[in-house]
Formats: sequence, structure tokens, C-alpha cells
Amino acid sequence: MEPERERSGRALRRGKKRRCVPNQLVGAAEAMRARWEHERQQPEAKKARLSTLLFAENCEITHGQLCELLKYAVLGKSNVPKPSWCQLFHQNHLNNVVVFILQGMSQLHFYKFYLEFGFLRKAFRHKFRLPPPSSDFLADIIGLQRKKKIGDLPKAMEGSLPAASSKLSISLQNDPIIQKYGSKKVGLTRCLLTKEEMKAYHFPLQGFPDCENFVPTKCNGSITDNSPLFGLDCEMCLTSKGRELIRISLIAEGGCCIMDELVKPDNKIVDYLTSFSGITKKILNPVTTKLKDVQRQLKALLPPDAVLVGHSLDLDLRALKMIHPYVIDTSLLYVREQGRRFKLKFLAKTILGKDIQCPDRLGHDAVEDARTTLELARYFLKYGPKKIAELNLETVASHQELQAAGQEPRSTAEAVQQLNTGVLECLDSVGQKLLFLTREADASELSSSKNCQTVNCLSNKEVLEQARVEIPLFPFSIVQFSFEPFSPSLTEEMNRRMQIKWTEMSTVYAGPFSKNCNLRALKKLFKSFGPVRSMSLVLETHQVQRPVTELTLDCDTLVNELEHDSENRGTIYLSGVRETFKEHLLQRSNLFLGLEAVILPKDLKSGKQKEYCFLRFKTFGRAQKALGILTGKDWKLKGRHALTPRHLQAWLRSLPLESRRPPGLRVIPPPSEREALQMLKVDHPKIAAWRWGRKIGKLYHSLCSGTLCLILLPGTKSTHGSLSGLGLMGIKDEEESTTPDVCL
Repeated sequence: MEPERERSGRALRRGKKRRCVPNQLVGAAEAMRARWEHERQQPEAKKARLSTLLFAENCEITHGQLCELLKYAVLGKSNVPKPSWCQLFHQNHLNNVVVFILQGMSQLHFYKFYLEFGFLRKAFRHKFRLPPPSSDFLADIIGLQRKKKIGDLPKAMEGSLPAASSKLSISLQNDPIIQKYGSKKVGLTRCLLTKEEMKAYHFPLQGFPDCENFVPTKCNGSITDNSPLFGLDCEMCLTSKGRELIRISLIAEGGCCIMDELVKPDNKIVDYLTSFSGITKKILNPVTTKLKDVQRQLKALLPPDAVLVGHSLDLDLRALKMIHPYVIDTSLLYVREQGRRFKLKFLAKTILGKDIQCPDRLGHDAVEDARTTLELARYFLKYGPKKIAELNLETVASHQELQAAGQEPRSTAEAVQQLNTGVLECLDSVGQKLLFLTREADASELSSSKNCQTVNCLSNKEVLEQARVEIPLFPFSIVQFSFEPFSPSLTEEMNRRMQIKWTEMSTVYAGPFSKNCNLRALKKLFKSFGPVRSMSLVLETHQVQRPVTELTLDCDTLVNELEHDSENRGTIYLSGVRETFKEHLLQRSNLFLGLEAVILPKDLKSGKQKEYCFLRFKTFGRAQKALGILTGKDWKLKGRHALTPRHLQAWLRSLPLESRRPPGLRVIPPPSEREALQMLKVDHPKIAAWRWGRKIGKLYHSLCSGTLCLILLPGTKSTHGSLSGLGLMGIKDEEESTTPDVCL
């Protein structure tokens, strides 16, 4: 069908926009695409397929983004925006959608019992991290309307839509700002980020391993609601060592600019990022101020109880390499649904009615941005959360997103309806119902929805039996199993064990070496294989091997299974890549047929490209051939088949660092931990993982071809702490890509 062919063409052109390829390489890229086009000349029946090459760097997908995918799976692009984080090709060839929810389980469960979840890890190529669940995970992922009506549209929206014929009443109790702050006005101290929040949002903190050389502001005075506010904004450039400070602006509460300095980076500038910073080589040439000068000046200016205000302030403090304990971040103060954030430009226009970061200017004005964040904080304190909630910021932002996607609604009523449409409404619009299978004890608000056929069961076993019968009768099904979550003491012990196990798996034991060996050369050798976190030299002479303990017995098996994980098959890891690697790859693209993606990780702090990368191919065979070429004499790279998917790397980095116990030292745990250890030995969760992984596998095999299937482990949230979730997805009998999804 010709229209469908055009659809695929548009998808490729969108992919092209994401690429950052020098002009002289466009011809090589087009040649690569031409060869891929030649590979698919034989006409085949179209099948729905997925691509997740748009994944965020940390591979965390919000509940709202999951809802985007599910709505698009039901209606297609003609009625709802495409999902922002993945691509679903040939949506009209989907037959069914089935979502399995393993309530009480988390990402920790999956990787603690990785070997037991054999079917899930092998069947689903696409895996992603989920944030800890809210109070109603199910409502979030299907966009269930919680009896909330949209009230008067804000003035910023009225100008772009025809006036509504009547005003709608509004209920604010479910607004995220009201849920966090309440409806009454709050003081300054209530708006400060807690230490836990600062840790969660990657603010530099005293004592953290990545902040060893950071300078504290020495602001340790007592904070009150009358403490002074200071607006801060920094601009960065790209140097040979990553992102570095190039300009800092500090605004006092009265609006006076008390600091506006250009800064000469310590390293060679690769890109001035002028479109953002507004700084050019000519402007910076006469500047002699260095980072240490700015740090000294800032410490002198700030009083002991100073509160810094900024937008994504963690990035500014990291650029300054400074630690400050009292902060208000306007991107977090104006809370958005499902963990998303409003842009500063949007908040300035919608809240304050002012235009900033205008496209006709050269870059951003740091003074203007700093002053804007300060004004936003003062507005929040003056008018309170209720006033903010009444502005319906989510509605305005979503409307603008629809406009950007070329799907502007025709009327205010249509805008309200589109922006608040959930999966149930999508199904209702095409005359279909949702099937919800769950235990009676776990019934939720979804059960009472009019467009939902709920089957309440007494046990997980009955849910499974009913699923076999009912799923074929419905186009969209949610099957919820419930498991007892880990107790806090068991969670703590399992986290510790996982940390030890993955540390041991990531440790290379080599030797014995001579007493005269060159340690510098040795470290350089190890670094050529990839980043090295630490290196220890053992002086005693003994056999060199990984210590054999209860936790490391299955390490070799686990490494082997990781290599054969469906997400890793066809993916290779390369070390020693330079900034020109991508260019060389495109120039010699004829050697690498079937290449789907080049994944070049960047340092989260500096933004600099790391010296390793991942290449994803359509088949294991093509990956194997490419690995032989790239590790050969012409390319001289080091590499192997990939072991850890990107979402797993992000999760492992987030595990708390703790010192390992010295060998031979026995620690007697307190009674509560002892009970947790005994439960761990019984291995009830392990048995459940093995049993239910197999049962879900059998149920999956009974699904019809072309079924979009998601397995969601929502994670857990309690007063003792939170555990991230994990999502797995795939389309049953999905064939290998017939049109490569280029993402360079």
C-alpha cells in the first residue's frame, strides 16, 4: 500500500533530524541508507514493530510516557500524538494489546532473580526503567481521569483557542502542586529541596564520590522564611574535558544584579554553544577570570542563610563545582505530572506574562534567566499553590505540545477532551472495551469505570486461568498479579548483596605480576578496555582468581546469560573510540550492513562523549562480523558482545556505594536483619520468580501474532524508601527490522 510506504519514509526523515552528522558525510549516510533500502526490495507483509532508539540516556520512562504509547497503540497517529520515547511502526497492523502488571515487584527483583526470569529476559528485547510508583500506578499508565474537570483556561491559552461557550467547574485536589504543598500558602522553608530530594535529583552534596573537589559555599546559617533569595544562572561551553562554566549571573532579591562574570575555562574550548550561551570567541578572548575566582567571589557575596534559586539548578552548581545546601529549583517547585518538568520559557510566559529566550537574540541572557527564576519563586510564595493550580499549567503545556505536533484542536472543548483523553476514552471512541483481570482484594478505581470489563478473582492462579479464556475476546487487556513486596530489612539486605555481586562481576583479577612491574603502564592497559572505577594492588602472593563465595558461585553463568539476553543479542561493545569514530564508520558503511544504531554514551556531568560505544545490528551474525572487523588491524579497537543493557548500567550506577567487608570478618546482624536473611535462604521470592516467569511465558505463547505485550514491574514505595520499577515490551512474532531506524 503506497500510503503506508510514505509513512515509513516520514519516519526515516524524522530520524535524520536527530542526527548530528557533518555535511561532508551526508553522502556516505545516504549511501548507507540506499544499501539498507536494497536489502528490503523483496515485498513482505507489513507487521507492527517497535524501536526504542529514542530512549533517554538513563532509559527511565515515566508513567505518562507509557500512557502515550498505549493510547497511540489504540488510535494511531491520526488522533493522538506519537509517543515521544519510542517508535511504533505500522500501528494499524497491531492485533491486540496486553499489559501484565506484577504488583509488588521491582527492578531489584528482576536482577536479583535474573536467572529465574528466563523467559522474560529472552523474549523481550526492549527493557526500560520505571520511576517508583505513585499512589495509583494503574491510573497513571492508562490516563484514568480521577473525577477532575478542567476549569477556566489560562489567559496564555485563551489567545490561541476560540472562547468556550461555558465555563467548567474545577476540582483541584488531584493537581500535583496541591498534592505536594496543599492548598494554603507556604513559607520559604517549605519550598526548599530536602537532602533526599537533592540526592534524587543529582545535586552535588558533601561526601559524595563525584563531588570530592567541589567547593562548599560555607552557607550553614539557620534558615527561616525571611532568609534572602538569590537568583542564579550559569551558561556553559564545551571543552576538551566536557562542559565548563563560561558565564555566571547572580541576582539579589530586590532584582539588582550583583554578579555577572564571564569565565575563561581551564581547558581548550571545542564549542562555545553560542546559540545557548550567547558567547563567542571574540567576546571571551580578553577575559582572564577563572573558575576559582568566581568561586571565591560567590563565597564572599552569599550570607550564611542564603537560598539559591534557579531552574535545573543542579547543572549550574555542577558547572560551578560548588556545594550549597539551601536551594529552590523552579523546575521542581512548579510540579508537573509524572515527574516531567516545565521549561523556564514556558513558566515565564504563562505565570509572569514575559517573553524570554527569544529566537531573534543570540543565545540566552543569563541575567534575565536568573531574574526570572527569582520572580517565579516570589510569585509562588506570594500567591500560594492554589493560585498556581488554578492556572492549569498542564493543560496549557499539553496544548502547546499538540500544536507543535501539528495537531491543534479546533475548539476549546476539543482541546480539553484531547488533552485529558486516557486509554479508556480512546477505546470508547472506537467502540471497544478494556478487560481488567485482578484479584478481588486489589480492585482499584479502574474496576468501576463504565468502559472496563472487570473480572475479580480470588487468587493469582485464578487470574491466570481467566486470562487464558478472556484475553482473546478483548483488543486491550490488563492482567494484574499481586505479590508480597520485600520487607524493608530484606530489601536492604538484597540491595547489599546485589552491590557485592555486581561489583565482583565487574572486577578483573589479574596476575601475578613481578615486583618491578610498571603500575602506570598497567593502569593504562586496563583503561584501554573501558572505564576503570578503581584499581587495587595485593602484595601477598596467592592464586589469582575471583573469590568464591555464596554470592559469586553463579557469576560465570550470569555473565553468559547476560550476553544472550535478547536486548544484548546483536549489540557489540567497543572501547577506545575517538570523536572521529562516527565519521569513519559512515565513510566505510559498506562494511557494516544491518547496522541499526550507534549509541555514543556521554558523561552526565560534563556532556563529553565517553571513549566507548555500542553498535546495534539487526542480527547476531552481522554483529559478529562487524566485531571481527572493528577489532582487526585496520580499526584496532577493543570490543566484545555487549553484556549490560543501558537501563541496567543506569541502575547499577545508582546503587549506593558501600565498603565491602574484609574477608574473614563475620558481622552478627540485628534480629530483624537475621530474619530477613533466613527468609532469603528459604528463597520464596526466587521460587515465585521462576514459577510465574514460566506461567506468563506459557500465556504469552497463547497470544495471537501481532500482539503488543508489556510486562511491568511497577517498583515499590514506602516510608522506608523506594525501589525503581522495570518495563519489558515487545510485539509477538515481531520480525527483524525491515527498515533500519537510524539514530546516530
